[in-house]
This record gives sequence, C-alpha cells and structure tokens, in this order.
Amino acid sequence: MPRKYRGLSPSFCLPKKFLALLLIACSVIAVSASAAIAKERRAEVTYSVDLKAPADAKHVRIWLPYPMSDENQEITDVVVTGNPTAWGIYKEGAFGNAALYAEWKDTKGPRTLTYTFEVLRRERVTRDIPTSELPFSKTEFRKELAATRLADLKGREKALAEKITAGKKTNREKAFAIYNWTVENMFRDPNTKGCGLGEVDTLVRTLGGKCGDIHSVYTALARASGLPARELFGIRIPAGKEGDMTKAQHCWEEWYSPGYGWVVVDPADVRKAILEKKITLEQAKPLREYYFGAVDESRIAIGTGRDLVLNPPQAGEPLNYFMYPYAEADGKPLNEDLYGFNIGYKITFREI
Repeated sequence: MPRKYRGLSPSFCLPKKFLALLLIACSVIAVSASAAIAKERRAEVTYSVDLKAPADAKHVRIWLPYPMSDENQEITDVVVTGNPTAWGIYKEGAFGNAALYAEWKDTKGPRTLTYTFEVLRRERVTRDIPTSELPFSKTEFRKELAATRLADLKGREKALAEKITAGKKTNREKAFAIYNWTVENMFRDPNTKGCGLGEVDTLVRTLGGKCGDIHSVYTALARASGLPARELFGIRIPAGKEGDMTKAQHCWEEWYSPGYGWVVVDPADVRKAILEKKITLEQAKPLREYYFGAVDESRIAIGTGRDLVLNPPQAGEPLNYFMYPYAEADGKPLNEDLYGFNIGYKITFREI
C-alpha cells in the first residue's frame, strides 16, 4: 500500500514567524522561476523552389539558408524532396554558415526542390551583465573587430564612434551608448528593399534603412570603438497560425561582454515599432529597455558574417550576407540582387 502523506503531526507546530518567512521565501522562488521561463514558439517552415533558370542551362546550383540547432533553437524533422541531381548540407569555413546546397546537371524541364523543417525557438534573455569586466584578447575576436567591404571603420565611422563612446571605459558602457545613439538617431525606411545592404559609409550620413542597415551601423560603430560585435541573420516567424514568410527575413545584433559572453540587442525593432505603431521615443521606452539584452521567440537564427564565400564556393562575388537563397546557372548569378526574389522561391510556415 502506498504511504499517505498526512501533514504535520498535531503535536508538532512551527512558530508563526518561521511560517511567515517560509511563505515569503517560497513566493520569491516562485516569481523568480516564472521570470526565468523563456517564451517559446514552435513551427514548421517550408522552402518551396521552382527555379527560374534558362531552359538550356547545363549546370544550375542553389544555396538555401540552413538554420542549425543551438541553445536558443532546436531544428528537427528536416525533409528534402525534389529532382536535384545531388544535394547536401555544407558549412563555409570563415563563419560556419550552413547551406542546403542542390544542383541540377543536364536537367530537362522544371528544377524543383522542397525543404521542410520544424523549429522550436525560445526567447533569448541576456541581462545579468557584470558591471566590472575581465580583460579579453582582441586577437581572439579579430573577426568581430574587423572591417568589411561596406564598413572600413575609418574616417566618418571612426570619428562618430569616438564621439559616441567618449569617456566610456567598459564594453557594457560602449554597447549601451551606441545602442542609445542608434535608437535615437536612426530610423526605419519602409522604402528600403529587403533588409537593406548595410552600406555604412553612406548610412552614417543618411541614417535611414531597415535591420540590415541599422545593425551594420551598430556593428561598425562598436568595432571602431574596440567592442567586438556581430550581426545575426535570420528570419521571423510571423504572427498567426500559418502563412507566407518569403520576405520575413530579419537580423539582430550581439556584442561581447568579457567574463559573461555574447549579449543580444535589437535597436532596429525599436525603430520598426516607432514607425508601424506611430509612437514616440518616449512611448517606445518599454521596447527600448527590452531589446537591450533580449529578443523575442518569433525569429530563427541562420548565421553571421559578411563577404561570404559559400560551400561549395559560388562562381560569383562573395555574398554581402547569407539570409536569402542564392542561385547560379552555368557560373552566372541568377539573383537580380542580394535578395533573389526573382529566382523562384517561396517560404511558408505553420505553427505547431
């Protein structure tokens, strides 16, 4: 017979003061545990490709962004179908971006591929940032401090970074100063195609763009001030139960806190809310506070880095970043631009 728990014996009583303290302690623990539970979203995502390549092309290739599991997301149940001659999952060597690569050799008729996966994505919160910092090796973070083709970290960029971070000693102080400057001075330009190219030398003058522009400026200002920073490229899971997400790409930002690790920020989403909700900076204060150290659960991380040579290597120039499918036919790019909406792909989701 299982033993029944009957509670405390009538002959044993706890002091009322002790009971009160115990109740308070339990309440604190319960609140802390609740706050520590990150929000989640689970969805099935499908890339459908009907490649728009010349009918007489002999060798057609495509690289599709391929998200990987990490501490913030789980990627499972990957299914690939279609008629490619060969396909596989490959990582490029510089930043570790993964791609689903497929090719068609001497294929007559349509070139099709469907790629489906399930994702469990968690809200990411990085708030317990220490106020004192350990030394760190700039050699170890050389990639996260390096210039890129569109951000040379000199001239206007360097001068602006020095002005914003004047008197700031720690990485945290610099990161927060650059975040505040970005939120207060940049704006979301709805006329920008895709997520923007991130032409920093121009953007520090014009100040308008989308996430790829705003975060490229944040990255450049951080690196120019000696703060390791990097963009994370991905795609949003839209609101609702199902629908289209072909143009839902999004990127956000990380900066490095010595002794703690990478801290996430998203000033572009603050500016997006200001534009779309027609609110003021003051009204956006809760979002401004949230996105310094946290990002929501409705996004899938794909990769990082600029000026990318994919694996297998593309014949065209290095990609500015890899957040959109890229395709070639007989060694020539099929993409009319970075975003490649012309090559014949659609991305959909279904919440599960």
